[in-house]
Amino acid sequence: TRPWSRCYARHWSISQIADSKLPRKPLPLSPPSNFEGADALPELIDLVRDAALDLKAEDVLTLPLEGRTIVADAFVIATGRSKIQTRSIADAIVQRAKEAGFPVARTEGYADGGWILIDLGPIVAHVFTPEQRAFYNLERLWGAPDVAAAKTS
Repeated sequence: TRPWSRCYARHWSISQIADSKLPRKPLPLSPPSNFEGADALPELIDLVRDAALDLKAEDVLTLPLEGRTIVADAFVIATGRSKIQTRSIADAIVQRAKEAGFPVARTEGYADGGWILIDLGPIVAHVFTPEQRAFYNLERLWGAPDVAAAKTS
């Protein structure tokens, strides 16, 4: 046998998975009561930008994506000077979103800290180190003529 085949020795059928006693986490059926769809978009963008700026994020900007992709209505992009700072910024964004009643669907890249993606539904927040931001250059890839930049002091 192949060495990797031990990992796949047990093949599960759909009925076996359905009948298993694995704990199931219920999926949310509706957004939170204070979520008002498109009306909440500016509030959520401001919340993400303020959380990032409060932890000294640099070059915070919003890229509107409406009508260009189904992934999100906007990206909020921020830079932290180190991986520790990017994690702190991501923590602040997640904490403020949850406190305000907005669902946080997923967070990716937290362990590495070079590029942390926070999926907030209509908004996707990207927190980069300077090297990662320059390498991936989302502004060039997704940029629009009406990019709104936050003033950082």
